[in-house]
Amino acid sequence: MALMTTDNSLHQRRRPLTAAELDAIAWLRLLAPHERERAVDDLKIADASPGDYVCRTGRPVTYWFGVVAGLLKMSSDNAEGHTMTFTGVPPGGWFGEGTALKREAYRYNIQALRKSLVAGLHVDTFHWLLDHSLGFNRFVMNQLNERLGQFIAAREIDRMTNPDIRVARSLAALFNPVLYPGVGAVLRITQQEMAYLVGLSRQRVNEALTALAEHGAIRVEYGGLRVLDLQALRSQVF
Repeated sequence: MALMTTDNSLHQRRRPLTAAELDAIAWLRLLAPHERERAVDDLKIADASPGDYVCRTGRPVTYWFGVVAGLLKMSSDNAEGHTMTFTGVPPGGWFGEGTALKREAYRYNIQALRKSLVAGLHVDTFHWLLDHSLGFNRFVMNQLNERLGQFIAAREIDRMTNPDIRVARSLAALFNPVLYPGVGAVLRITQQEMAYLVGLSRQRVNEALTALAEHGAIRVEYGGLRVLDLQALRSQVF
C-alpha cells in the first residue's frame, strides 16, 4: 500500500529510515525490543516538496504520520471556501492519531510548507502497538490530551484581532515539548512560513516579531526564532 496515498510522487519516493532518522522518533524509545522491531520494519519515510499534500480531507486513513525534518501545515476548508489553519507541525511532531484510532477519513489537510521528511507507520501496526505496548498507549494518550488543548487554542487564535497576540500564541503552540520534542529552543521558520500559519501578511508578522523581540519574549536569529520567555508567549503578558 502507498505510504502517502494523496500524492503518487511521495509514494514513489518512500524508503526505509536511516539509523539517524529512527533516533529522531521519540516514541520508539518507549517500546520493548520486539515492539520496536515490528515498528521499525513497518516505518517508511519520504521527501515532501513544498506544496505536497501528505493527506487530504475525505481520504481514508492508511498511515499515522510524523515529521522527521521540515515543516507542515494542518488546515481545513469550510463550505464558503475559506481556509482555517489549525497549526504547524514542526520536527518531532506526529499527527492523525485520532483519525487512525477510528479508521475514518481525514477531516483536515496536511501540506508541506518547505522540503520535509515525513515518516509513516501503517494504521494496522499502529493498532497492533496499541494492543501490545503500554508505553505506546501512554504516548498516544498524552498526544490526544495535548492535541485537544491545541485545537481549543487554535479556535481562540482564529478569533483574535490583535496580530501580536495571534503571532505570540501561534509561536507558543509550536514550542509544545510533548507534541513537538524535536524543536528544542530554536524553531527553524521563515517569516513567510509564519505568515502562512497565522493567516497574516509577511509584513504584519515581521512587525509582530519585532514587538515580541523588544519585549524579550523571543530573539530573531538567522533562519529561525529562539524563545526566551515561553510563558510570556502563552499568556500574552508583555
